[in-house]
Amino acid sequence: MQQTFETWITPIMIGGLIIFMCFIIWDLAKKSNAGKFGTIMLFVVLGAGMLGYVIKVVITWLIEGGGM
Repeated sequence: MQQTFETWITPIMIGGLIIFMCFIIWDLAKKSNAGKFGTIMLFVVLGAGMLGYVIKVVITWLIEGGGM
């Protein structure tokens, strides 16, 4: 039961955290009057860590037999 709960709740919570961090980046850009280019740069630079995590999860899933 606990393993099933963890299997479902972990991706949901991490997805929620990623969405919340995107909101934080957007709010930071809005409050600092970053403009269009500044907002894009904030998302690229600060979002790179989140993108790296998502890529790691996908690669791990592929290696463990989910797709290969």
